[in-house]
Amino acid sequence: MSTLLTLNEHEVFEAADGEAGLELAFRLRADAALVDIGLPRMDGYEFARRVRAQGASLWLVALTGYGHPEDRQHALEAGFEEHLVKPISVDELERIVKEGILARKRPATS
Repeated sequence: MSTLLTLNEHEVFEAADGEAGLELAFRLRADAALVDIGLPRMDGYEFARRVRAQGASLWLVALTGYGHPEDRQHALEAGFEEHLVKPISVDELERIVKEGILARKRPATS
């Protein structure tokens, strides 16, 4: 996945677990995070809750093998904007990433 995003001219950073990913996302001020729900040390749900608790505008996408409606609801409640069930297509991945980056750069409306 990181190779595909890099080939599509996105700057990609990877973390092996949720805690490292959280530190990386805040340090780099990332536009988007593609997060596996089943991360070691801190699962994706907790990752999303901590991002939102910090007030970050990071676009969060859950990539998971958990595809039941309650799994999607749990991800959205944790703070994800998108819930994608693996495997996903290259086109869908690119669409989601572009959508997230544009949403982050869109001016706030009053």
